[in-house]
Amino acid sequence: MSRQQAISLLAQAFAAAGLACPQLDARWLACAALDISHVDLVSAPDAGIGAGAPRLDDHARRRLSGEPVSRILGQSQFWGLTLAVTPDVLDPRADTETLVRAALAHLGGNRQKPLRILDLGTGSGALLCALLTEWPLATGLAIDRSEAACRVARQNLAGLGFAGARGRALVACGNWAAGTGGPYDLIVSNPPYIETAVIAGLGREVRDHDPWAALDGGTDGLACYRAIVAALPRLLAAGGLAILELGQAQAGAVAALALDCAMRVVDVRPDFSGIARAISLRHARARNGPVGILADTCLSHMAFARIHGSTKPLGFTRKTGYGFSGWLQCLIRWQARLGIKGC
Repeated sequence: MSRQQAISLLAQAFAAAGLACPQLDARWLACAALDISHVDLVSAPDAGIGAGAPRLDDHARRRLSGEPVSRILGQSQFWGLTLAVTPDVLDPRADTETLVRAALAHLGGNRQKPLRILDLGTGSGALLCALLTEWPLATGLAIDRSEAACRVARQNLAGLGFAGARGRALVACGNWAAGTGGPYDLIVSNPPYIETAVIAGLGREVRDHDPWAALDGGTDGLACYRAIVAALPRLLAAGGLAILELGQAQAGAVAALALDCAMRVVDVRPDFSGIARAISLRHARARNGPVGILADTCLSHMAFARIHGSTKPLGFTRKTGYGFSGWLQCLIRWQARLGIKGC
């Protein structure tokens, strides 16, 4: 059987199984199993598959069972980087690149700035790897509560030359920011944000192959945000920026948590599907009284409105992400905190 015939048969089987990208999956798996490049495939499509046939059969079986291509290959692409992935870490997805784009939009004017970066819940280290690539003088600390995940992050950072004796990154095992000092110019996190009861109904590629701990955001999906946002006032440098990944319809709830902790929303950015995916936060301006509170609340609303357009109702609600009542709740809570800084 030729390489092209094998790929055609694989693609047909994947399509019949309802897989999203049958042709692309078939090409990636064939190249890996046959130990050839995509250029080799194009230049010699009629060459036989030879000794790679058993590996190709194994790859096909695993893909048809619902195992993602990245899990089969043990690597994934993120921000143009090839990163190792294991069952101990979340498979980095293109949606998460929205955080890198947000960082570049806000801080990319000076790529030579020696930013101090903190990546909370680093997993594979994908975010920190991408950011250190974009800021060649930056340094970073990656934290994850899983020691197994920390090993993967160290491997990826070292593979890119960012870790080691003369590297620019450290990886530590810990519970979010507990025991971590500061200040940091940029804090990023893709925390677990899926409601516990929802996980069992997720697609099998996620449910059966991503680690549960990297998915489970607690009863309401916000447990990890509470811990992270509460630590931001002490960790974030003056003028610093925090960017958090969001699940669907979570922008309002996370914005409310931020306002509770003397942070303000800079903007909310959508991913390529139009879903609000990254929320950027800074320290609230040093103002007290109803005028200062209202000013920060309005600034946060305008940041959100810039993304979603003026046709949306004012503000957020915790459930849907919009509505005047959501912002009114934030304002009332801030009034109760007059004269109190931070959380």
